[in-house]
Amino acid sequence: MFRPALKKLGSVKIKEVLCALEQFAPLPLQEDWDNAGLQVGLTEADVSGALLCLDVNENIIDEAVRKQCNLVVAHHPLLFKGLKTISDADYVQRTVMKAIMNKVVVVAMHTNMDNAKGGVNYKIAEKLKLQDVKFFATMQRAGTEAGSGVIGQLEKEMTAVELMDELKSVFHTSVVKGNELLKRPIRKVAICGGAGDFLLQQAIDEGADAFITGEMHYHVYFGHEQQLQIAVIGHYESEQFTAEIFRDIISNAWPQLPIFIAETNTNPVNNY
Repeated sequence: MFRPALKKLGSVKIKEVLCALEQFAPLPLQEDWDNAGLQVGLTEADVSGALLCLDVNENIIDEAVRKQCNLVVAHHPLLFKGLKTISDADYVQRTVMKAIMNKVVVVAMHTNMDNAKGGVNYKIAEKLKLQDVKFFATMQRAGTEAGSGVIGQLEKEMTAVELMDELKSVFHTSVVKGNELLKRPIRKVAICGGAGDFLLQQAIDEGADAFITGEMHYHVYFGHEQQLQIAVIGHYESEQFTAEIFRDIISNAWPQLPIFIAETNTNPVNNY
């Protein structure tokens, strides 16, 4: 586990927290299309408190204000492209306005945190108690080893049904989508949080018995019957524990800072 140098008690500037987050998951690790990093606000202010979440919307800013937090750290960026206006036309513009009006700084650690060692996919593996976890689909960016997914071993073999039940329990979901149930035991598991179907073939090449991700396109399910078990648990569900990574980075450096994992559920997808 990454542990930045412990800081002295006293005021902590937002830019220092941002620096610690980026030391763990450097911005050059993000994908070309991404917009990780500072989203809204000024970073010279002292941190009054940090609210940690997956997504940012108006309700998250409201929660930050209630908890006297002037810093929101999210996994998904609020801003993916430039805004031509800032009004009440959509939730992004309204959230930006509300953050500015309440002097709340918004930061996102997205695909840089996906690709970082100890990042999102390692957290998913931790929740499943995988052993011997390592990157697959490795890359070198800015001299740093990174990877789009991880692979490891279950503590003991599971049947496909047992794995599905475990995923439902660990990730608090009533639904796991998959292909035909695998008829052989499952031990080697590949993981990619969020939208991970681009890694399916590499998971197969690594000899994985199962591939766990957050979402996949319909046609990608075809043709893998009894090759490996596909298990799709939902985008939000797969990444919901990312805030724990933010918490550990910040609290290890500044134990005195008020830090909260958001209570607001921002998942826009409902199962009925």
